[in-house]
Amino acid sequence: MTRTPAEELDWLQQRLNYSFKDISLLERAVTHASLSGDTENIRSLERLEFLGDRVLGLLTAENLWRRYPHYAEGDMAPRLNALVRKDTCARAAAAIGIDRIIRLSPAEEENGGRQKPAILGDACEALLGALYIDGGLDAANKAYAMYWLEDFDNLAERYKDSKTTLQEWAQAVYKVTPKYRVVENSGPAHEPVFTVEVCIEGLAPAVASGSSKRAAQTLAAQQFLLREKIWTQDDIN
Repeated sequence: MTRTPAEELDWLQQRLNYSFKDISLLERAVTHASLSGDTENIRSLERLEFLGDRVLGLLTAENLWRRYPHYAEGDMAPRLNALVRKDTCARAAAAIGIDRIIRLSPAEEENGGRQKPAILGDACEALLGALYIDGGLDAANKAYAMYWLEDFDNLAERYKDSKTTLQEWAQAVYKVTPKYRVVENSGPAHEPVFTVEVCIEGLAPAVASGSSKRAAQTLAAQQFLLREKIWTQDDIN
């Protein structure tokens, strides 16, 4: 049975177990820019998506901090990137049911917009932004708990940082351990720059710079993984 636009919004509120005080926020969160008649996209989801992206980052960072007290900052940062990327948000959007009711232009509809991870991810972030504006961080956090936390631990534990990934690959393929060497230390004491190269016997080294030895090592390992096509840019972004 086909639902009216108002019935779709009611259905979504039931899925969220939350009733909006300002229903126009929810309507905007599920309206793609392709359908908006406003040239500045004020009536579409884009402004809410901008805010929701930050809300998602905060909620994810807090959960990482609370759930993994043994993680250092360098362990949390790459996992944060994995947990807030568009495909993760798109899976949450599908679980919520946003793909069924998002409002698209006819052209975008014909182009398969309901299945595009970028569109679904943006809409999911916009929904978090709408919840935050309407009900504060508590409202956004309840939706996050329902539709993100189910896969949170699996994603966080599965994700490996670049140094770990490179070490496991080098040991499996070449039976060696990568070696890191500081090749340059420049900059003032309050703002140092470390340049590090990572070497695996038989392969060209990769070089990168960072504000600490650890940061430079992480970036050098990333460059090595990208060059050898073990990682793609999506594994970093």
